[in-house]
Amino acid sequence: IMPPFMKVYNNSHFQITEFILKGFPGIYNWQHWLSLPLAFLYLSSLGANLLILLTIQQDSSLHQPMYQFLGILSVVDMGLATTITPKILAIFWFDAKAISLPECFAQIYAIHYFLAMESGIFLCMAFDRYVAICHPLRYPTIVTDSSVFKATVFMVLRNGLAVMPVPVLAAQRDYCFSNEIEHCLCSNLGVTSLACDDRRLNRICQLVIAWTLMGGDLCLIILSYALIINSVLRLNSAKAASKALSTCSSHLILILFFYTTIIVVSVTHLAGRKFPLIPVLFNVLHNIIPPALNPIVYALRTKELRLGSLRILRVDKEYR
Repeated sequence: IMPPFMKVYNNSHFQITEFILKGFPGIYNWQHWLSLPLAFLYLSSLGANLLILLTIQQDSSLHQPMYQFLGILSVVDMGLATTITPKILAIFWFDAKAISLPECFAQIYAIHYFLAMESGIFLCMAFDRYVAICHPLRYPTIVTDSSVFKATVFMVLRNGLAVMPVPVLAAQRDYCFSNEIEHCLCSNLGVTSLACDDRRLNRICQLVIAWTLMGGDLCLIILSYALIINSVLRLNSAKAASKALSTCSSHLILILFFYTTIIVVSVTHLAGRKFPLIPVLFNVLHNIIPPALNPIVYALRTKELRLGSLRILRVDKEYR
């Protein structure tokens, strides 16, 4: 008898029609308790990022390239969190573990796209700080509203096209036996591990794209901050140097957290066979925590943004 999640092609070939997302390996019986902190992180992410966007929109003093890039980052963060969290909560609350193949491949694409977009926006913000500190007199003519728009469009097109091969190659694999994924989301390696045919091209493709996009962005970010530090060290005033570096502190914290977690996820994936829960848990947290953390770090460490947010919440008088 043919299982309900399969159908026949060419009278003899079986093909899976849906995947089953089982959740966190090894803790299936009590994983639903994790829905509470995950739901809290998701709502915090949406609320904090919406507040950042509203603050930037309403406060004319924040209509600057640095804050415009931060607003774009907030949109990307909300997109990344929304890509995976509602489905995870549906698994925990309603046992909605089934996901169709098109939906699964769409989720693979969205995850890769938003992660690449986040990396690209961090690069744009690093370039903005480089020009502001190393070429302050030319900053108003180099970093304009037009350049911010062009950089954003370039990143949207670059990442949208560059990550396309990942879900396309995954969709071309032959899924003819198991349809259960030991994960809460459709990860490329988790899905293609169920393929009956050769999946080496999928692994190579993901590795090349990761090194080309995020690795390239990270190298340019490191170069930007090397030039920034070199420029700051030339300043005669310690106060001026401290002020210059303070404008980069929030950005540096988020960059270090973002790329460090990517490295941690990659390393823990190697231990996935012995401890399957670890890479799955880190993978999920990597896609949920940064969207909630980014706006909080900027709001706490940027006075103008913090005061603007407090005015939006109508509690600024309490903090004066």
